[in-house]
Amino acid sequence: MAVIAMTREMGTRGGDVAAGVAERLGLTVIHHELVEHDIAERAGLSESDVHRLLEGEASLWERWKLDRTSVSRCTAQEIIELAARGNILIRGWGATHLLKDIPHVICVRITAPMVFREQVVMNRLGFVDAMRARREIERSDAAHNGTMQQLFGIDHWSEAENYALVLNTARVPVAACVAHIAELAEEEAFCETELSRSALIDQLILARARQAMDQRFGSKSLQNGFEVNVCNGKVLLSGGSTDEKMIVDAIRLLQGVKGVTGVESKVAYVAFVPHAATQDQSISRAAPQGQGPT
Repeated sequence: MAVIAMTREMGTRGGDVAAGVAERLGLTVIHHELVEHDIAERAGLSESDVHRLLEGEASLWERWKLDRTSVSRCTAQEIIELAARGNILIRGWGATHLLKDIPHVICVRITAPMVFREQVVMNRLGFVDAMRARREIERSDAAHNGTMQQLFGIDHWSEAENYALVLNTARVPVAACVAHIAELAEEEAFCETELSRSALIDQLILARARQAMDQRFGSKSLQNGFEVNVCNGKVLLSGGSTDEKMIVDAIRLLQGVKGVTGVESKVAYVAFVPHAATQDQSISRAAPQGQGPT
């Protein structure tokens, strides 16, 4: 089942390429309305808030009041959930970053020089002034760059090494771009295998686990004491905490996450005992273990 992640840059004709690839390969193109709706539901926010943040339109006050860690995790989970369905093409939303390590996912960047992009925007929006088109493109690029940095810490998303294929639509016609991507999708290197599917499902379980931890303990729980990793469906919970009940609750919570086959805890429980009224002495011991399928 083909999965293609593609960049979303204004004026590159990437939308035309995506539509052509989807028609040729029988893929579903994910439109921003669906992504924003589902992210808003997961994060408990309004769709307008999510739209403004992801499109770089949020004011300083709106960015301050929104929990960007939560939005980042919800966005990651939504994109990986979509990828796990297969036969899908996702444009934007950090998909090329989130899925670049999954062997069967084809990450594509559609690009073009500014002069070409200006002409495309002028034709589509009816502008007669190239500078007006350039300002619109620069605004869009700045918003996209800001969103990628804020949500995923990505500063160099445009580098060619992040992609399986980079196509310049000023030199390569849309039809040829579609043909190149379709040809790549048929290569054995990008066929879904049991191993590549397992890697994707582990990423999905990790996203679900992080979201569950955020909802139960707050969005800082994975920065303040806990760390979650997943391998072949099994969750490893590590770190340290002074709250033994929270450790037990976390293990039970993770055992109930969809797709988890078992939980192993290596969280160290640290108890602080007053010593000489002015000095604390720490005592640590192994935390309870959690095992077994859900």
